[in-house]
Amino acid sequence: MTTEPKSFAEMSGLEQLQTAFQSGGPRRGIGATLGFTAVSVEEGKVVFGGTPTEDVYNPIGTVHGGYAATMLDSALACAVHSKLKPGQGYTTLELKVSYHKAMTAKTGPITAEGIVITMGRRAAFAEGKVTDAAGNLYASATSSLLIFDLPTKA
Repeated sequence: MTTEPKSFAEMSGLEQLQTAFQSGGPRRGIGATLGFTAVSVEEGKVVFGGTPTEDVYNPIGTVHGGYAATMLDSALACAVHSKLKPGQGYTTLELKVSYHKAMTAKTGPITAEGIVITMGRRAAFAEGKVTDAAGNLYASATSSLLIFDLPTKA
């Protein structure tokens, strides 16, 4: 006897992320635009990796802060996503980013790690950091996210 595969809506958040990131299909969305990908996905923790290039520079010749902020927003939000139950959704309410050190194209590969600190019925809180291969800290962030039930099909 075979069982039908779960629909995306029937999957937990972790199953959704694992399916999306391990599908082997072409990258889409902001990760493709900025050139970063999922490195690891587990319940409550997600890591993205990328290598900043001059394509993401600001006018003063360093990596634009939005690059680190976007990687952090993605890692923190996906860490929360990984803990959702089927039928739940989320949205970022607040993202606070602190920049510790400037990045350039010479920085090399970096990772943005997001970890869930607390997860309630209606709100979640996550924190994260951007580091290089040597462990140097470039940015850190905290995020507050709203958890809600997704509408059901009538």
